[in-house]
Amino acid sequence: MRWLGLLLLLSCGLAHAAPPSRIVSLAPSITETLYALGLGPEVVGDTTFCTYPPEARGKPKVGTFLQPDYERILSLRPDLVIVIKNPIGVTQKLRSLGLRAEEVDQDKVGDILNSIEQIGSFTGRQAEASRLAGSLRAQLDAVRRAAANRPRRSTLFLVGRSTGTLQGMVGVGPGTFIDELMQIAGASNALAGAPMQYPNVSLEQILTRDPEVILDMGDFAHAEGRPGQPEAQILALWAAYPRLRAVHGHGVQVISSDVLVRPGPRMAEAARALLALVHPEAVQTELRPKAGAGNRP
Repeated sequence: MRWLGLLLLLSCGLAHAAPPSRIVSLAPSITETLYALGLGPEVVGDTTFCTYPPEARGKPKVGTFLQPDYERILSLRPDLVIVIKNPIGVTQKLRSLGLRAEEVDQDKVGDILNSIEQIGSFTGRQAEASRLAGSLRAQLDAVRRAAANRPRRSTLFLVGRSTGTLQGMVGVGPGTFIDELMQIAGASNALAGAPMQYPNVSLEQILTRDPEVILDMGDFAHAEGRPGQPEAQILALWAAYPRLRAVHGHGVQVISSDVLVRPGPRMAEAARALLALVHPEAVQTELRPKAGAGNRP
């Protein structure tokens, strides 16, 4: 009769499946979260742009977020594929191939924190995910407090543009996690009224809005893993417009790190970096994470 009892347990859903041991990540932020939860060994594949932590670079590559290689994914025999919510039906396609695919939303700061806990639930790391999300909330609150009594500085954040020119620029608009981090860090987004999350930006618009701070990630080569323009060349482009407040006030900052555009466990680090860029007078010693914090640097 023991077998009958086991069957009853299974039919009632009381038997728990083992946590996934072969995971494919379809976004850099998901990869970073998996590693932060101690799941690096279980990651059997990730995307071309998954470069942090360094160990992720050595994983088999399965294409990009928008162009995944489904045959490659199948060949890795994953028991879980984690996808960012998208409009092109990647999750549905993976499920139609017989794979377990789970989707998370990472548009805003709250979504990102929730996604960390969701990933913990998918992988049997609920306790670790809860600690990590709690640590990030506390660190973001510390940045918010440090910026609370400082004047909000008009800030333009450019995530890319055409090589060697101030044309083809794309900025950070409203409704994005970067916009929220800017606000937490005491910035006023110069593109707050834009009609989309990542709008095209013309030089004429910048001259009209005249931001106090310009955060420039350089050309789009950096997003493809290729070296971008040297900092001196980027600053020289802006120096041609000395009447801009960001230029004559030394507020043009060249951003070489991807930490500011990754929605994951390094989000609090990004907020601290933004505070230092927008308010360099801020006392950073107040923002050092406490020993034992769950956020991996």
